[in-house]
Amino acid sequence: MKRQSAKSPLLLLLAAIVWGISFVPQKAGMAYVEPFTYNGIRCLLGGIVLLPVIPMLDRLRSRSGDFRRGSRRDILIGGFVCGSVLFVASNLQQFGIALQDASTNVGKAGFITACYTVIVPILYRLLGKRSSWRIWAAAGVALIGFFLLSLMDGLLAGSGLDLGLSDLLLLLCAVMFSVHILCIDRYSPLADGVRLSCVQFLVCGLLSLPCMFLFEHPSPSALLSCWPAITYSGVMSCGVAYTLQVVGQKGVHPAVASLLLSLESVFSVLAGYALMPGSSLSMWELIGCALVFAAVVLVQLTPADKAEVKK
Repeated sequence: MKRQSAKSPLLLLLAAIVWGISFVPQKAGMAYVEPFTYNGIRCLLGGIVLLPVIPMLDRLRSRSGDFRRGSRRDILIGGFVCGSVLFVASNLQQFGIALQDASTNVGKAGFITACYTVIVPILYRLLGKRSSWRIWAAAGVALIGFFLLSLMDGLLAGSGLDLGLSDLLLLLCAVMFSVHILCIDRYSPLADGVRLSCVQFLVCGLLSLPCMFLFEHPSPSALLSCWPAITYSGVMSCGVAYTLQVVGQKGVHPAVASLLLSLESVFSVLAGYALMPGSSLSMWELIGCALVFAAVVLVQLTPADKAEVKK
C-alpha cells in the first residue's frame, strides 16, 4: 500500500482505538449523570478544545501550501447536518445502554451498534451506488466476528437473544451512525476536517442541553464526581477521535471506513482484558477478534478502482 493511501486508514484505526479505550470511562460516567447531560457536556467540551487548535493548524498547514479551508457555508451546513445526526445517534446509544438490564452482557450493545458495517453498504445501494463484492464479503465476515465476540458466550450460557426496548434503540443507533458516516463522506471533501468536526460537536452539545434541562436533573456535584470520565470523552473520544474520523474519511469508501471504525468493539474488549484485573478473553472472543481483523485486511486489499463508488 502506498504511503499516501495508508494515511486515511491509519487515522480511522486510531479513532477506533480511542473509542475502544473510552468504553470504561464512559460507563463510569453514566453512573453519575444521565444520557443527555453526559453527551451535552462532552460534545461541548470536544468543540471548545478544538477552537484553539484550528488557528495553530492553519499556520502549520499554510506553510505546506496544501490546505483547503472550505467555504463558511459548507463548514456550517456540513457541521449542522453531521452534528444533528450525531446528536440522535449518540443519545440513542446512551439510552440503549442505560435501559439494559443489569445482567445483560454489555457486548450485546456493542454487537448491535456494530451492525453499521452492513447498514452502510445497504444505504449506499439505496442511494443508487454500488460497492465492491469484497466490501460486502468483509462486512459479512465482520458481522460474524462481532457475533462471536459479543454474543456467543451468552448464547452458550443460555442468556438468549431477546430483543427489548434497549435493543431497538441500539439498532436505531446503528442506523443513525451509518447515516453519520455517509454525511461525513458527503461533507469532508468540501471543508477543513477540524473545522467541520468542531462545528458538529458544538451543534450536538447545544441540541443536548435543552433536553438535559427538560428531561433530566443535572447537579454540580454529579458532574464533579464524573469529571475525569467526561473530560476523557470530551477531549479524546470527541475532540480527537471524531476529528480523526472526519479527516480520515476523505477519499475512503464509506463502507471501508465503517469496517475500520467498527474495530472499536474489538479494542474495547482488548482494553478491558489489558486494563481490568481478572478479565480474560474466551475462545469465541478470540475467534471473533480474528475475524474482524481479517475483514479489515480483506477490504484493504480491495483494488482502488473497485473500492470506489460506482454509479
